[in-house]
Amino acid sequence: MTRTPHTAVLALALLLGLALTACGGDAAGHARPPAPSGLTAQATSSSTVHVMWHRADAAAGVTGYTVHRDGEEVETVGAETYMVDVGGLRPATAYDFTVRATGPAGTSGDSRVVTATTLGAETDDDEPPTAPGALTGSADGPRAATLSWEPAQDNIAVTGYEIHQSGTAIHSVPAEETTTMVTGLRPGTDYLFTVIARDAGDNLSEPGPELRLTTPGTGEAAETGTATAPAGLTARPGAEPATLELSWTPPRTGAAVLEYQIHLDGEFTTTLLWGAEAPDGEITHLLTVDEPGARHAVTVRAKLPDGHWGAFTEPVEAAAAP
Repeated sequence: MTRTPHTAVLALALLLGLALTACGGDAAGHARPPAPSGLTAQATSSSTVHVMWHRADAAAGVTGYTVHRDGEEVETVGAETYMVDVGGLRPATAYDFTVRATGPAGTSGDSRVVTATTLGAETDDDEPPTAPGALTGSADGPRAATLSWEPAQDNIAVTGYEIHQSGTAIHSVPAEETTTMVTGLRPGTDYLFTVIARDAGDNLSEPGPELRLTTPGTGEAAETGTATAPAGLTARPGAEPATLELSWTPPRTGAAVLEYQIHLDGEFTTTLLWGAEAPDGEITHLLTVDEPGARHAVTVRAKLPDGHWGAFTEPVEAAAAP
């Protein structure tokens, strides 16, 4: 009987490994993670940009993310993190940001590129803003909470707010926002939130008042928080036969909503996806249906910054154009 030489066995193993790698995996059969989606970047001061993306589904096998500025890796975070503040930047300067996912089989490709320009420096500003006031909020389902606060004051101008969870910054919003949604929370968990104001000179205020809230446990009733749903959904006959003209406004998540799902009569029908920044005002969409004049119940939901789908709107009924 002829035995396979040891070198031939090694060569065969190497070829198998190369074949698996060429198919986007490793020798253990792991697939490379997909590139992160939903990337946004918002300058919050003269030296800081807040970068957010959609967290991958658990099935994707993501173990972490790397954030890149102008092609250079600047931050590394774990799989449960989907936002980061990139600091140490120059005032009034444009930067390109991308994010990659990492997993057992290696690193994904780049996300789409987003550009953010830091604010101009106020070199003579060494006076911090006042602390934000009167923080209120409530859990909206088991994985999200809506927070609102009274605005801070500054000798020149407040440029943004940081939301802190138990003393750690988890989110940033521009100065014109004093309401935001925090997502990616755990069901049945107690949270402590504070808000800090920032100005263009990178001066930080003292923390505002504390807010404690507890997310509800999982279950059908707890999954129906309404603040994550798009607002003001309307439907009417479209301008073309067998169409419905839909309109709604995005939920206030503190970041651009880049993806929506539309359901007809309780069944998925289409996805709307923006490759660039989505509109932050009213959104309209002409939806084609199967039959002219047919009546349908329409619902819409948005993908939240943490990658989870938000709540559906209440159904709106309308007949398609004849």
